[in-house]
Amino acid sequence: MKILFFANTGWYLYNFRLPLARYLRDQGHEVVMLSPPDPYVTHLQAAGFRTVTLPMERRSLNPVRELRLLQDIRRIYAQERPDLVHHFTLKCVVYGALVARPTGVPACVNAITGLGHVFTSTRLSTRLLRGSVRLLLRLVLNSRRSRLIVQNPDDQAAFEQTGLMDSQSIRLIRSSGVDTERFQPVAKPIPTGRLSILLASRLLWEKGIGEYVAAARQLRREGLAAEFLVAGAPDPGNPASIPADQLAQWRREGYVTLLGHVDDMPALLAQTDIAVLPSYREGVPRSLLEAAACGLPLIATDVPGCREIVDHGVNGLLVPLKDAQSLTHAVRRLYEDAPMRQRMGQASRAKVLAEFDQRLVFEQTLAVYRELRG
Repeated sequence: MKILFFANTGWYLYNFRLPLARYLRDQGHEVVMLSPPDPYVTHLQAAGFRTVTLPMERRSLNPVRELRLLQDIRRIYAQERPDLVHHFTLKCVVYGALVARPTGVPACVNAITGLGHVFTSTRLSTRLLRGSVRLLLRLVLNSRRSRLIVQNPDDQAAFEQTGLMDSQSIRLIRSSGVDTERFQPVAKPIPTGRLSILLASRLLWEKGIGEYVAAARQLRREGLAAEFLVAGAPDPGNPASIPADQLAQWRREGYVTLLGHVDDMPALLAQTDIAVLPSYREGVPRSLLEAAACGLPLIATDVPGCREIVDHGVNGLLVPLKDAQSLTHAVRRLYEDAPMRQRMGQASRAKVLAEFDQRLVFEQTLAVYRELRG
């Protein structure tokens, strides 16, 4: 089977879908990667995959530019003649599915891994755009030749209840999986001094970084012996990206340490005691999966996606959305209770092994492909 992966960045394909592509290749399938050009395209090529690039701006609403993009997608689909296209991220789902029908693509799998900025932002312009996106989704998703993959039951219910897609065509695959051999616990003594607390994500407001900084500020002023780390890079193409001047202010304050992009996450997690993600909404967050696989206790918001991986009181703590005080209390609680941290960390590892190992996800995804193509 020839499978085309289409996402809005090479970064996304490399960081989130490369293991799936390798698995499919090992199963005898051909995988081609389609995205706008960025530095990660060369990484995909180095991994042995053929890449195709096209000009695509994630935030563009220019009708001439967007029409040209649709024409480019149609041309590529006609040239490549894939047996199946797997669309990732919202814009690629909408545009790719819209073009696939008239181009004669036999089957489409559409992955929406969290409803994202368009569905979570309260800005007027985004709320107006939301209605158009819903209409387009209803138009392009309902096809006998397509399946929609969502990562959590809340998103599944949202699509079903709003009538965006026939429930018979929705498949729930919880996360993109985690490599439990690469991410695993490292034996270390229970720390008695300074703890390391980590938030790993893109630098977006909707990841709850503002609330995390507020909690760090309060706890550091109280004298808590902990370092508060943030691992992740800005995402200028995202409307929720945190401005550079705000990041500079946080650096001057010194309550959190901004590490930027980190290549070796297993090494960083090996030095971490508590993983935090106060996000506003997720599919199933990769950063929490990796932390859980490394045997860490978790703190996250009680929102779709995060509560898939965090069982409150078992492997971590859930706090209310946009509530810096509750986040502060949760961090303090885990900081003060080393046995609880150890017990929750063990439960995190067990949960990932049972529910989120990437091999389970690969098999479930290939089953969806075979359902469409036989």
